[in-house]
Amino acid sequence: MAQNKNAQIRYKALDKCFANQYRKFYIDDLIDYCSDILSHHYAQETTVSRRQMFDDMDFMKSEAGFDAPIESVKDGRKVFYRYSDPEFTILKKPLNPAEMDSLQEALETLSRMNNIPGFDWVNSLQTKLQSGISTGKQRHQIISFEENEFLKGLEFLNPLYQFILNNQCISITYKGFSADKENVFTVSPYYLKQYNNRWFLFGLNHQVRKIQNLALDRIISIQSGDSDFEVSSINFTDYFEDIVGVSNDMEKKPEKILIQLSDSILPYIISKPLHGSQKIRGKILEINVKLNYELTSLILSFGDNMKVLEPDNLVKELKGKIKKLISFY
Repeated sequence: MAQNKNAQIRYKALDKCFANQYRKFYIDDLIDYCSDILSHHYAQETTVSRRQMFDDMDFMKSEAGFDAPIESVKDGRKVFYRYSDPEFTILKKPLNPAEMDSLQEALETLSRMNNIPGFDWVNSLQTKLQSGISTGKQRHQIISFEENEFLKGLEFLNPLYQFILNNQCISITYKGFSADKENVFTVSPYYLKQYNNRWFLFGLNHQVRKIQNLALDRIISIQSGDSDFEVSSINFTDYFEDIVGVSNDMEKKPEKILIQLSDSILPYIISKPLHGSQKIRGKILEINVKLNYELTSLILSFGDNMKVLEPDNLVKELKGKIKKLISFY
């Protein structure tokens, strides 16, 4: 097979498909993907034939090609294709020194993920890069992040990231803190967010037709779902704009909240705002947010350094929680 430019583009495109362990690529998917890549490259409609796809796979598997470990996996009546070795790629080549330095600087920041299951590739890549740098240049960690590597559910972080990246519907077995039994949800996953050292998945629950947040430490298992992925129109920057934390009741409206601050806490709140809407006049803090669990918990965490003045419903809720707390002692 001639090693022309067209073929090289197809091989690289197929390599990306086969290396993706979080999406099933059937023959029609491979044809569509390669056709799209070629059409974009040549700025004109280009279609790859079914015969060409099989010829390309045969060449990639051959010794004359790349010895690629392409396997076909039966999925009902259909077959999808992937690399049996998830680490394999036809694109492996050495990095130049400038690329190594740039990557190591980035990886030093990414090192906070070293202890998260599924992201151990960061540490592995750091080791590989370090071996290619001059032995006279000593490297040591100079930045640290608050991270709980023992937090339950971290092993789901990387798989969920991949499912989101590949628009793949998933089936989640989940047990909330107050639930009596496990539940199975079909979810189109959209977004991952860390809050208060916990990770949360945001996605469309197909059964109730609502966006839900699911704590990763309450997930029992995840697997690829059979339902079609439903694309989201939500801008998650906007989604979190009116809340503190992760709980967002879409039926609620933001409310003006006034809080009296103590002298000792005032400098802290100025330097570390509770919310982007924060305004401080004298000792009075004003924020405009929706009332939720995270907001009340945050206010209570400041103890007698904060006194909520309004709205009345928040004042009433906090009084109830404080009375219940006092009864414990």
